[in-house]
Amino acid sequence: MAEPSYLDTPQGRRIAYHLTTGEGPCVVFLGGLKSDMEGTKAIHLEDWARATGRAFLRFDYSGHGQSSGTFEEGSIGDWHEDTLAAIDALTEGPIIPVGSSMGGWQSLLLARARPERLAGLVTIAAAPDFTEDGWWAGFDAAQKAQLEAEGRVELPSDYMEPYVVTKRMVEDGRTHLVLRDALELPVSVRMLQGTADTAVSVPTATRLLGHISSPDAQLLLVKDADHRFSDALCLGLIERAVQDVSG
Repeated sequence: MAEPSYLDTPQGRRIAYHLTTGEGPCVVFLGGLKSDMEGTKAIHLEDWARATGRAFLRFDYSGHGQSSGTFEEGSIGDWHEDTLAAIDALTEGPIIPVGSSMGGWQSLLLARARPERLAGLVTIAAAPDFTEDGWWAGFDAAQKAQLEAEGRVELPSDYMEPYVVTKRMVEDGRTHLVLRDALELPVSVRMLQGTADTAVSVPTATRLLGHISSPDAQLLLVKDADHRFSDALCLGLIERAVQDVSG
């Protein structure tokens, strides 16, 4: 495994990344919550980008993978700052964000913050606003009281060890919601979603599709695909989606 390079952000965090030089809009992979840049989708896209001569960037948010910090210290806003720091410092010209799960939310925040940089947008099981509509809305009275009193609760995951949810994550998430106000995406958008996903539901995907404004937005549902969306068929669909929005 190649050693990553590191970027020191304006906020004092140290972000690990791998940048592949190439032509055309830079494809930027934005990973999911508690995922890292060594995941199947990120590595596959990097190999594909290299084989097709495309520029490609993958990185770890703070508190993830090989970057500084711990997960429990972080929040949606912190990871948004990390994303902007990486985009601004490491890429030039048009970009195509590919956001997976929480990275889908990050890709929408990126699109809102840097609309002039977008050449297209791809999401995979996007999870916008999940801190509010998933975590907070799903908490019972005891969990809400624990979050208030102790500042954290643990939630089970079908895909990894339990999530530690902090009060700061929930409160910060409320300042970065994207489904409450108009969301203009002035580029082609491809959304991929598995019907067997137990972390992000099909109604979440259709809600996002209905909410965004885009000249060319399409949602592809893949029967029996789960949240990982990483088998050979799904990886091929991600490639095709990137090509589709590249123009």
